[in-house]
Amino acid sequence: MRLLKIGLLAAMAAVKTPFVALASDGETLRQIEAQGMKLVSPRRMRTLLIPPKQSNTGNVHFSKKWLDAQPAGTGGADWKCLSEALYFEARGETIKGQFAVAEVILNRVKSARFPQSICGVIRQGTGRRYQCQFTYTCDGRAENIAEPRAFERVAKIARSAIEDEVPQLTNGATHYHTTAVRPRWSRTYTRTARIGMHIFYRHTFRTASN
Repeated sequence: MRLLKIGLLAAMAAVKTPFVALASDGETLRQIEAQGMKLVSPRRMRTLLIPPKQSNTGNVHFSKKWLDAQPAGTGGADWKCLSEALYFEARGETIKGQFAVAEVILNRVKSARFPQSICGVIRQGTGRRYQCQFTYTCDGRAENIAEPRAFERVAKIARSAIEDEVPQLTNGATHYHTTAVRPRWSRTYTRTARIGMHIFYRHTFRTASN
């Protein structure tokens, strides 16, 4: 029945003719359906047939108890990059604070100002000592996972963040720093949130793609 309705709607939209006129020409509903189906692109058809993904953001709780009950985090290269970034950048933060750092990285991916992949964002500037975006990638120290339990948790956070299961926390932030420092850029960027030991910012001038 859903396919029939889609076909009928597509046919009517294409010929800009009322349904009554189509039916009066002697065409059966099945013929109209077939005509309409031919007019719908495969991409449009998928959007019509596949139900929208249900949001799981209301199910997230920023606690170790909740996180420990979640399935193990798994994924590809971007998931691994994000997990490592959270481990080296924010494993001492609260669970909410770690989710917020993940959000900043994903906000950068969406911005035209930064590389368009998670690994690209995290590795930006790597190769120039202390000139990278995330210090652990260019401080010359070995990146060893010495706390498996902490990594297990951030891996779950990375998975949830990538799958967009987390409510927004930072109001579009693309930068952050700890409360122990005050970088020069913080004086001109727009402060959006403070979560744990991090303060979050976005560019003062926003565009549709930043």
